[in-house]
Amino acid sequence: MRPYYEGWYMKQQQGGDILAVIPGRAQDEAFIQVVTADGAHYLPFPLEDFRQTGTRSMRVGRSLFSPIGMMLDVQAPGLELVGRLRYRELTPLRSDIMGPFAYLPMETKHTVFSMRHRVDGEVELNGRTLRFENAKGYMEGDRGHSFPRGYTWIQSTDFGCAASVMLALAEIPLAGLRFTGCIGVGWIAGVEHRFATYRGVRIREASDTAVEVRQGDMTLRVELPEAGGHRLQAPAQGSMARPIRESPAVPARFRFVKGGRTLLDSPDACTSFELVAP
Repeated sequence: MRPYYEGWYMKQQQGGDILAVIPGRAQDEAFIQVVTADGAHYLPFPLEDFRQTGTRSMRVGRSLFSPIGMMLDVQAPGLELVGRLRYRELTPLRSDIMGPFAYLPMETKHTVFSMRHRVDGEVELNGRTLRFENAKGYMEGDRGHSFPRGYTWIQSTDFGCAASVMLALAEIPLAGLRFTGCIGVGWIAGVEHRFATYRGVRIREASDTAVEVRQGDMTLRVELPEAGGHRLQAPAQGSMARPIRESPAVPARFRFVKGGRTLLDSPDACTSFELVAP
């Protein structure tokens, strides 16, 4: 059997309360990861505790996940997570974010299920109640055998307007070569603005504290603090054995300009940020 993993990233935010739940399966185990502003948890399950029906649902243990929400029933040493969250008004992309790369052999392939949606419900996390009422949500997924050797990933819906941004830069091995690829979306007031290597994006800056990309008449710049965050597990050759770090609530500033017009210029106190050096 070829090495394989698959995981979904399901994030919800109500003010300063952030909960990201990452269900999935690896080569030899299933898992649920939980990330908040205060910390992170990784809980493995036997692989037989994983069930999936296409892209419609994923069950890990007694918990059920789907693009319309999740039912949580996790009770283990160090992690008790019980409750239900419902997703409405999802905003999927017009087409696969991978573009033509979706048809090529890649270490990992990315899916955006919804750039922004409404979240309602309540969960109990280790004795703390998190209530989400007309909260903001974001959902994506990855599948393949390994995360890239080096990458930057940024995501936020914490704006004062109807907006959501996802931006990823990654070192891509393909046909014996290595290059830095880019995918990203600025979703603003119901309009999708896509950045991608296959659309001719240029990476103007990529440092520990700033990323700027330009494509045609569009420019997106994100200024961030230095990376830190909580320890997560990431896939390497199908096994969740690679430690990485994610900061789920860092301050950042986003500026998006199109055709000389500034469509987004906003600070965000709760940006999700991963920076992994090669």
